[in-house]
Amino acid sequence: MVADRDTQVEQILGLTDKLFGALLPTVPKEVLELDVTMPQLKILLMLFINGSVRMSAIASDLGVTLATATGLVDRIVERGFVIRENNPDDRRVVMCRLSPSGHQTVSRIWYSVRKRMGNILKSLDQDNLSLLNRALENMLANADQIAQTLTAPDET
Repeated sequence: MVADRDTQVEQILGLTDKLFGALLPTVPKEVLELDVTMPQLKILLMLFINGSVRMSAIASDLGVTLATATGLVDRIVERGFVIRENNPDDRRVVMCRLSPSGHQTVSRIWYSVRKRMGNILKSLDQDNLSLLNRALENMLANADQIAQTLTAPDET
């Protein structure tokens, strides 16, 4: 039974890869014209999803040094996509957030992909939509539980 479960997981991941591949040809022209590096785009997406983020968290999430993250952020601050702010209580803490221009830019990208996915979903019949909805609700609930266990303090 374990092999069946593992096989199913691999099949689903393969189908997900193919779905992303089907969506890639529709990459919004805003992404292609954005003139940012992949790490900078990752930062923009991180800030879009999470809001204000500490510079140290950006470095950690990207797996780079604080100096490297600072350099990456410097360039997207110069382009007007990001605002960097010091914490008035602790000037060592640097927070980053999207500027209105940065938020608008990432929103266009996000909603372009969302619209394409919506068109695909609209092509499904009601039974498959219901099935997919239940599966995604379960996946989200499990993702939340897994995230909580990963961030919970170790009680050893």
